[in-house]
Amino acid sequence: MKTQKRLGIWMDHSTANLMDLNAKKESHSIASKFNFSTKEEALKRSESLMHNKRQQMQEEYYKEIADAILKYDHVLLFGPTNAKTELHNFLNKDLHFKDIKVDVASADKMTENEKNAFVKKHFENLH
Repeated sequence: MKTQKRLGIWMDHSTANLMDLNAKKESHSIASKFNFSTKEEALKRSESLMHNKRQQMQEEYYKEIADAILKYDHVLLFGPTNAKTELHNFLNKDLHFKDIKVDVASADKMTENEKNAFVKKHFENLH
């Protein structure tokens, strides 16, 4: 039987830590380009512009994470904010992800080791 490619993603609205437990290099990060200075710059112009900019950059951020997810069979999204649910909804709208199992779990701020342990435990409990 083919080994399932599994990925854990701890995320909030600014950063996503991708943890592939089978990879040599265990994790890498994707950062949202919508940061404090972008927000300040957009707010100076107008509030609606700031919201549009945030939405556009958030979508780019989710798309970048989604592109990484395409290489996997089973993904765990976890973290302290609702970003994981927003990403899950984003993925559900795209048929490219219909064969990828996506689990969503709440989790607080964690150290790198705690994140890895959380992902390991999640996938071990599925057997």
